[in-house]
Amino acid sequence: MSFRLSQRDKDIIGFINQFRAVDRDSLVELFFKQLKSPINACNSVMVRLYRLGLIERTQQYSPTVYLPVDAKIKKNSQKILHFLSILDIYKQMSTYSAPKQVIVEDKPTGRKGGIEPDLFCIFKGSPFWIEIQRNQYSEQKMQDKVNLYEEFFFSNEWKTLQWQPEDRAAIFPSVILITPIRYAISSEHIRIIQVATIHELMEKYKGSGKQQKDARPRTRASSGGIKISFT
Repeated sequence: MSFRLSQRDKDIIGFINQFRAVDRDSLVELFFKQLKSPINACNSVMVRLYRLGLIERTQQYSPTVYLPVDAKIKKNSQKILHFLSILDIYKQMSTYSAPKQVIVEDKPTGRKGGIEPDLFCIFKGSPFWIEIQRNQYSEQKMQDKVNLYEEFFFSNEWKTLQWQPEDRAAIFPSVILITPIRYAISSEHIRIIQVATIHELMEKYKGSGKQQKDARPRTRASSGGIKISFT
């Protein structure tokens, strides 16, 4: 059977492959909101792509959640909720500025036991690794996570990651912990930001010179000179 995909079809399939699990309402928001009947238009497109065998879906959730055709997660897996939480953070960021160089479940060390942030992206000109912590953990476990980032920092391997700028010094990303709980964790070498939402992050680093000054690294080595100055 021959068929032709529109650019939007290709973009939707690519987006689902990238984020692993995408709910219908997010697709409406990201790809169809400019149309007169966005929900109906989205439903029609997604049924067509599903029948063509280009995407998978699970109706264990309402609205329907769409998956890649080669998804290695069960259709009732709790892992789906994890991917949807990553998608939610991406959508929050997109309301301010489109994130670039997005990597879902980044594995920058390339080996087991290294840091595995839920999301990497360049947001408003600054690189970030994002950890989404929906459950409560011990402060020791969270500090151990920070220590892994410090270990990677001192390895200098991050300086050769493919997204690093070619025309200036390499930058070590700030680490955002998305958590409703504030942990007593610290680092003298990397910046750790604890917020409940991206909206809180934007409020925290918006505007004034004092806030911009407070956002600077505490040590010269901490992040290669990265600045957070959201306005």
